[in-house]
Parts: sequence; structure tokens; C-alpha cells
Amino acid sequence: MSTEVSTLIKVEKAKTSKLDQVDFSNLPFGKHHTDHMFVCDYKNGKWQQPQIVPYQNISLDPSAKIFHYGQSVFEGMKAYKDADGNVFLFRPDENQRRINISSKRLAMPEFPEEYFMEGLKMLLKLDSDWIPTTDGSSLYVRPFVFASGNGFHASPSDEYKFVIACSPSGPYFSGRVNVLIEEKYSRSANGGVGFAKAGGNYAGQFYPTQLAIEKGYQQVIWTDDTTHEYIEEAGAMNVFVRIGDTLVTSPVSERILDGVTRKSIIAIAEDEGINVEVRKFTVHELVAAAEKGMLMEMFGAGTAAVISPISGFGYKGKDYAIPDVENSYATRLKKRITDIQYNRAEDKFGWRFLVE
Repeated sequence: MSTEVSTLIKVEKAKTSKLDQVDFSNLPFGKHHTDHMFVCDYKNGKWQQPQIVPYQNISLDPSAKIFHYGQSVFEGMKAYKDADGNVFLFRPDENQRRINISSKRLAMPEFPEEYFMEGLKMLLKLDSDWIPTTDGSSLYVRPFVFASGNGFHASPSDEYKFVIACSPSGPYFSGRVNVLIEEKYSRSANGGVGFAKAGGNYAGQFYPTQLAIEKGYQQVIWTDDTTHEYIEEAGAMNVFVRIGDTLVTSPVSERILDGVTRKSIIAIAEDEGINVEVRKFTVHELVAAAEKGMLMEMFGAGTAAVISPISGFGYKGKDYAIPDVENSYATRLKKRITDIQYNRAEDKFGWRFLVE
């Protein structure tokens, strides 16, 4: 293996590539992985020299604290390639900022911005051939950090590992989904870690979601933990509803993730002249709008799916259909975002980041 060293990052290239083992015309989401990954260890009170190494397994002691106390946070990003072969990221500064907000909440050390951005750029340049070019596909980028120090004592770890791994992926969702409004279980609570992208947040969602699937729904709409009256999130995504011609979404809080796609949708919608209201809204308001024929759209928003339209929702044993409207906000907004991401349109917001 050849070894290269930048001012920051040591690079060890893979002997051979796995590219020829992947059918890029039929990409499942997150199954395949690129030839390399970025790693950096935290030891003795500081981050060590970061490295890019061949994609490989991680070996941990059985007493590693990630297994016992769940100190783990992550981000979700995508890299895109335009018609000329240029590589872009979408608002990576937001992901860099947020992973440190998440880390701080879980008593984990913040990761240096310089290491994050330089490692990300070097990794994408090294594995640029893995970025798919078919419409709707992209290279999913997963930065994450976890407690790697050993010991059964219930306390923060003294060692951590930061990793960036990548996966060429097709579209996350296809078609509209049917959802169930949750009346018992909660995704997060006041004073908790709901605003952080902590691994445990998602583990706690799986059981209620599975119950909803058994009832014939694809996903859960989460409500507040106290009264279950207020709409908060859609599965692992932020949620938007269109009542009449007004787009409504819940404000972020210590229970709700400050989604990058969410804030991008709000900015684009306002730029399109759409009336946007960021406010708390209740299940009863949603039901009333559906009964009056005023609920025109409902969709989830997140990095993986960008926008996932919702076809209907269930609540207290009754199902409510949502119309499939022409020139929907969901379609318009998704096109605006993806056209920026794939460098097919002007980026008046300055969100597109060229990897060079």
C-alpha cells in the first residue's frame, strides 16, 4: 500500500478497488461501501493525527463504553456529481456544526472543523469514482463518533473514534407513504437528547414503528411526550403540512432535530412566495383540515429522502386520505433543492460546496 501525508491527514490507499463488484444501475440504499474511510482517535485528552485508510472492520474490546452507555452520534450527508464530473456537497458546514452540538450533549469531545472539512474533501477526491451519476442517486456520507474507551464504570469514555464512511446509494424512498400518528410512545422528551443525532434516538423509534407497520402503515408521526397533542416529526424526518396554500412546520426545540433539509425547504418556499408558518400545530388541527378538505399535502424532509410525500394518516382508528395534487409544493421544493445539489440550477443561497 502506498502512503501519502498531507499537512493534516495520513493517507493509506487500498491495494485494489471494489468498484467492479457494484451494479451502479441498481443501488440499494447504504449497502455498498467505498474503498476508503476517514478515521481519527481521541486519546490522552486530544485528537490524534487523522488518517484515511482502506475501508475495514473496527476492532473493540467488549468493555468499550459504546456497547454499555451509548455515547454515539452521527450525521447524514450526500455528495453529488454534475454532468461535467464536478463533485459537490450540500451545506457541509451545517453538518460539521451539528455533529459537535450532538457530541457536546453526550459529553463527548468536539471534533476540529479543520480535520472534518479536510478529511471530507480528501476522502471524496480519493473515492470520487464511487459517486453515482444516475438521476436520484448520490454518495451517502456518514460521519460518526463513538466511545471506544474501555471499562464498565458508568461515566463518559476517555477515548473516542471519529469515522467518515461512504456508500453509493439510490433513492431512499419511492412513492408516497401512509403514516400512523403515535398516541402512546415518544421519540424524545423535554430536557433529553431529541435535538441531537444520537444513535439511541433512532433505536428507540424502531419498536413503535414496527407496531405501526404491523397495522399497515409505513411510518410514524411523532407527537409531544406530554400530551400527544402536538405534531413534531415524521419518522426520522422533520414534518411539513400544507393547509390551504400555507406550509406549516413545527419549530425546532430540545425535542426536535434542527434539520438541514428542513431549514433549506423553509428558505426555498419563502423564495417561491409560499406562505410559511413555523409554529406548533395540533393533531386536532390536522384532522379538522383533512375533514374540511383543506389538508392539501403532508411530507417528511431529511437528507436521505430529501422530501417524502405522505398519502394519508391514521388516528384513533380512522384513516384520512391526503389528495395527490398537481404542481405540489413537495414536488416543486424537492426539484429546487436537488437542482442546486446536482449543479443544475443557480445557487442563490450559497449552499453548494465544490470539492476541489
